[in-house]
Amino acid sequence: MKLINIHEIKGVITLKTGLHIGAGDTEMRIGGTDNPVVKHPYTNEPYIPGSSLKGKIRSLLEMRSGLMVNTKGKPLGYSILKKELNDNERIDCENILKLFGASGADDDDNNIGPCRASFADCPIDEDWKKTALSNHMAFTEVKSENSIDRITGTAKNPRFTERVPSGVKFAFNITIKKLSENEDLEGFLLQGIKLLEMDALGGSGSRGYGQISFEFADNDVQKKFDEIEPF
Repeated sequence: MKLINIHEIKGVITLKTGLHIGAGDTEMRIGGTDNPVVKHPYTNEPYIPGSSLKGKIRSLLEMRSGLMVNTKGKPLGYSILKKELNDNERIDCENILKLFGASGADDDDNNIGPCRASFADCPIDEDWKKTALSNHMAFTEVKSENSIDRITGTAKNPRFTERVPSGVKFAFNITIKKLSENEDLEGFLLQGIKLLEMDALGGSGSRGYGQISFEFADNDVQKKFDEIEPF
């Protein structure tokens, strides 16, 4: 295998609903929230970790492939290629492993090679940040939630969740390594991004959090993305 090119896909992610990607904060603060969002340690501004994008896009592509029944919920590995797969399943599996890689403990005897896609952390878009600062807009909000007693109808167990509000924009950057002349993984990756637009990013997606949209800097990529029907 030889590195032929590195293709860059970049643009802007816009939040359509509030986003919560947890920080795993272990400190207790008076008046603080139960579930803070991840923030940059120097600027204290929220960002979208590249690992969150990569993990959700991969999991959605794996769900669509129908191969999760063979892995019992674990990420696809090279060993799945040794099972009896139909042509579509094999193509999906190979593309997923090429784009996202596999565990270092797996033996690659299928000539798949290294992970092609790299997902950078997504900071707040600079143009949006200038507008937000000039209009004194907050980068995060605190949403109160509780559970309801089904018999009495009363609220119980109040909790406070921090999230990034709808309308905030983040800059994203994904690169794809090309290791063969006949290798074209961009279209497959765009299918995964389309699935993410249809689903949700971060926590509490079933409660309406994490609805996002993608806008690509390259017009040709945007046109290709708009025409995708992932099912």
